[in-house]
Amino acid sequence: MKNFFSLTTGVLAMSLLVAGCAKNKDVEPTITNIAVTNPDFQTLEDAAIRGDVAVLLGNKNAADPSGNFTVFAPTNAAFARLGLNSATDLTALQQPFLRSTLFYHVFSGTLPGSALTAGSTSVSALGVTRRIIQRADSSKYVNGSKILGTDVTAANGLIHPIDKVLLATGGNVVESAVALSTAKVFVKPELTFLVAAVLRCNLQGLLSQPGPYTVFAPTDQAFIDAGIPNIDAINKMDVNTLTGILANHVLSNSSAGQLGNKFTPELPAGSSVTAFGGRPLALGAFTDGVLTVKGAGNPAPANMVIPDVQCTNGVVHVIDRVLLP
Repeated sequence: MKNFFSLTTGVLAMSLLVAGCAKNKDVEPTITNIAVTNPDFQTLEDAAIRGDVAVLLGNKNAADPSGNFTVFAPTNAAFARLGLNSATDLTALQQPFLRSTLFYHVFSGTLPGSALTAGSTSVSALGVTRRIIQRADSSKYVNGSKILGTDVTAANGLIHPIDKVLLATGGNVVESAVALSTAKVFVKPELTFLVAAVLRCNLQGLLSQPGPYTVFAPTDQAFIDAGIPNIDAINKMDVNTLTGILANHVLSNSSAGQLGNKFTPELPAGSSVTAFGGRPLALGAFTDGVLTVKGAGNPAPANMVIPDVQCTNGVVHVIDRVLLP
């Protein structure tokens, strides 16, 4: 996948290693100093070590006249939502993907809290934009990640703590699913059943179009739990039946609503929406940054396993059940 792990040219990087960065109380702390000395960012530090990034945020940003970076910094709890609680857990992720993920949290320059207004966007060091969302209760999100605080000042920029890890692929929905299925994201392949189903129904061309789409992507275990034990079973399924199931996992911009490219805080929680195939999906309450989704044929709703993955033609939410029409 050509763009999946592409990084922005230049010296932007996010490393929380403190090589030669003294913790001197008489010196204004850098972003690196603040992160390393704050136990809430231990997993972030471990991620930077695992990511093997090159430039320390303990230095001035040579690409910015002010010498500043701005970092959306996931807390330990943010990483824990993905099952990443330690340096050992991080080895479940491929190193290039982890490195590109760190870049997605960095902005070159000063991006103060006052600039984080509803609907505004910023370009990350990965080259992929992020957008600011404000809910009715005035809480603010960068993509699907709640902004827990703003303007933690450092000698070389600002830190904004967030409650979820920001995820972006650099590829479209199909390319992103293929990257997961071929172990380019996690060391263990995932979404292999979904990719096989898309290919079986010849939907890869449609889902590679600009969209935009919001896609609920069932895990491999979700397919198994739905009574589809293996990929061979997918390849033997009636194409029309399988196409109807897949269409139940896609939202788009249509007469049924502007539902494409939606992060969790933007989805119409507690309501019924119409999927691409014309069937209803019931969205649950927005709770702790996620919501459930239920197909008409499901006895119980699906939970979001990995929400808010930004693709070039929409947003993917990985879920733990197949949504039955």
